[in-house]
Amino acid sequence: MTTPPALLIAGHGTRDDAGAEAFRDFVRQLGARHPELPVAGGFIELSPPPLGEAVTELVEQGVRRFAAVPLMLVSAGHAKGDIPAALAREKERHPGISYTYGRPLGPHPALLNVLERRLDEALGSAGRTPGDRADVTVLLVGRGSTDPDANAEVHKAARLLWEGRGYAGVETAFVSLAAPDVPSGLDRCVRLGARRIVVLPYFLFTGILPDRVRHQTEGWAAAHPEVEVLSADVIGPEPELLDLVWERYEEAVKGDLRMNCDSCVYRIALPGFEDKVGMPQQPHFHPDDDDHHHGHGHGHHHGAHSHAH
Repeated sequence: MTTPPALLIAGHGTRDDAGAEAFRDFVRQLGARHPELPVAGGFIELSPPPLGEAVTELVEQGVRRFAAVPLMLVSAGHAKGDIPAALAREKERHPGISYTYGRPLGPHPALLNVLERRLDEALGSAGRTPGDRADVTVLLVGRGSTDPDANAEVHKAARLLWEGRGYAGVETAFVSLAAPDVPSGLDRCVRLGARRIVVLPYFLFTGILPDRVRHQTEGWAAAHPEVEVLSADVIGPEPELLDLVWERYEEAVKGDLRMNCDSCVYRIALPGFEDKVGMPQQPHFHPDDDDHHHGHGHGHHHGAHSHAH
């Protein structure tokens, strides 16, 4: 039997020692879960070990093939550019190795469930029951990027978190590089009528940026005593995250890089849409397809919505 490719986890890197240790510990947990294959992890910048060192560690164990999974929620510059460039460099340094590259983690339903749990914990610590969501506005705070596509993915996560879960609303803000920032995001929630806000960091592990989110939230809350503001925790090294990284590894190994099936109602049971899973897809007309510019002879078929991916 051929040996399965090794698993290489690529992280952002952080100046926060606890955040870097959380990543390293997560890699160790993955390795312990999957003793059948070598697992290593490294960072693009800021903290040890660098990604190149992790590749060298695998090569020294005799690894020739590996699958790299970016431990990142959104596909921004690191996932799109820096990691592929680093892997290409390692391929030059270690002739004979080959690799496949997995996709970033979010917005996967498993992670949305963890985010929902973090919100319930924050509300519970304020003495509220999970049934009290109708007056809760969530402010999901992403890292922020100069890449509009990456920022749009945070909005997508916010929308998926809102769908079917009963919160008054889920708004979006960013901690750096993109607007609105946290105070502006909180202002926006209030302008939309929010009386109770939970600020939810869209981050995997503790670190300087999630800490900044909490400090900015506390600063804003002190200046706005009339609004109840709670802070939720980061996602953390939950079993769902371990499972999801493994899922991304298996996709990369099989070359199963799909369209956005993670959040497709025909494939995944999303809250309130469970009855759609596995439904056969039929060609259909949209009500607005036959507008007055087109005779009915044009038949604006969009083709089958084949979610049989």
